[in-house]
Amino acid sequence: MQQMKTMKMNSSTPRRAAAGARATVVALALALGAFAVGPGIATACAQQRGPVQRTVQGEVHDHNDQPLKGAVVYLKDSRTLAIKSFISDDGGVFHFGQLSQNTDYDLYAEFQGKRSKTRHISSFDSRNDFNFTLKIEAGK
Repeated sequence: MQQMKTMKMNSSTPRRAAAGARATVVALALALGAFAVGPGIATACAQQRGPVQRTVQGEVHDHNDQPLKGAVVYLKDSRTLAIKSFISDDGGVFHFGQLSQNTDYDLYAEFQGKRSKTRHISSFDSRNDFNFTLKIEAGK
C-alpha cells in the first residue's frame, strides 16, 4: 500500500510541476511586462505635463533703492553663451521665463554705462523660481 501511494504521488508530480512551471512563467512574463510598460507610462505622463521650467524675475534699483526704469537686464546661458535681454519697466521690474533646469545662468543689469553685480543661478539649485534685486550705482 505504501508503494502504491508513492506511485500515485509520483504520477501526479509531473503534472503539478508542469502547472507550477507554467504559473512561474506567466508570473515572470507579467512582471517583465509591467517593468517594460511602467517606465513608458511614466515618460508619457511627464511628456504630457512637459518639462518643469524655471523663471527669473526681480527689480533693478538705483543707489537710492528706487526702481530704475529702462535698465537693460542680461541673462547669459553659461553653456551656449547665448544672452537674453529685458528692459526694465516703470517699476524697474524684469522677467525671464522658460529657462532650463539643466543650465547655469549669469544675471546682471546695465544702465547709463554702469553695471550691477553678476548673480549666478546654478543648475544644482533645486528651486524653479528666482527673485533678484539688482542694484546699479547710477546717478552718483
